[in-house]
Amino acid sequence: MRCSFRFFVFLVPLIVALPLRAEPETKPSLAATIETTLPTSGEQIRQFAFDGDEKTYFASGKNATLRDHFTLVFDKPAAVYSLRVLTGRPDGRDQLDAATLQVSADGKTFVEAATFRAGMIEIKLAGRMIQAVRIKPTRDLKYPLAIREIDLRSDPPVAIFKYPVEFVVDAREAPELKEWAEKAARICERQYPMINEELKDEHFRPPHRVPLRLQIMDGVAYTSGGRITVAAAHFKRRPHDVGALVHETVHVVQSYRLPGNPSWLVEGIADYIRFFKYEPGKLGRIDPQRARYDGSYRVTAAFLAYLTEKYDKQIVRKLNKMMREGEYHKEIFQQLTGKTLEQLNAEWRATLGGSTSVQSLTAIASGP
Repeated sequence: MRCSFRFFVFLVPLIVALPLRAEPETKPSLAATIETTLPTSGEQIRQFAFDGDEKTYFASGKNATLRDHFTLVFDKPAAVYSLRVLTGRPDGRDQLDAATLQVSADGKTFVEAATFRAGMIEIKLAGRMIQAVRIKPTRDLKYPLAIREIDLRSDPPVAIFKYPVEFVVDAREAPELKEWAEKAARICERQYPMINEELKDEHFRPPHRVPLRLQIMDGVAYTSGGRITVAAAHFKRRPHDVGALVHETVHVVQSYRLPGNPSWLVEGIADYIRFFKYEPGKLGRIDPQRARYDGSYRVTAAFLAYLTEKYDKQIVRKLNKMMREGEYHKEIFQQLTGKTLEQLNAEWRATLGGSTSVQSLTAIASGP
């Protein structure tokens, strides 16, 4: 009898869980400011020196001297690997021929890192910890300081000025507030990128020079034609009310030139950005018995915050775009949310209850 044995081999596929490659984390960028002893020449503002565009440039309003400097200061020290500075105007004039590049680890004490040759510097720094970069003449110059671009590679990266701007202070009517106004102007400049991102429109280019004038007048402040005028008496009494200037800066960015935009919505958008983006927690109480969508300022701001969370995260940006283009009409709310303004108003008021504070409204705007 023949005996046969058959062996059956079952191949079972092995599934090996390989570790997934993690996406590299994007490190948040450091913000920067510019400090200089030199006045600006017309439209050639300071931030053009660090905007990633060699076609723009900073130019001083007077000849630079041995006592002057132009300094880029980071919020925190960064490991800098390379640094390139290009000076002079695009046509080749005013290239630096007598200046040094200085660096500082703490933004206070500076040491020389290189000397300008043919109007430029390009150096490797091997991850040196730096918080400030300074350009300083080594003698009195017979020409203005012109800086086309500062280009650096660092970890974390230092954010260029995506929306370059300079607030130009006129304090002739209230010279005692000059120092306060300059500090407030720097705050508005720092908030400019946030405001422009909130009201972003690919076809719009925001102003890059904003006159800010202190005036003897009643009220708080107003904006017209891209110029901000502030009441000296108000800010003398309330110097911490910088949020009011951020509100006016929003009006500069709104740049509504065409008629037909309701004032309640214009002011509501400005206060939405002020109270829900710049200084959340300071809106104050909204009276639910009197609240209406067209209550303007902070009341409309709270209404917009509700719509942003409930219906469309981009609703403020969309409304702003339509208002810039002169296409606003009341029915736009129904197109964006599926409900009329009156329906939205009733729905929003029902959420207010008997007491609405800034904490609850901020929670509505920001979500869980």
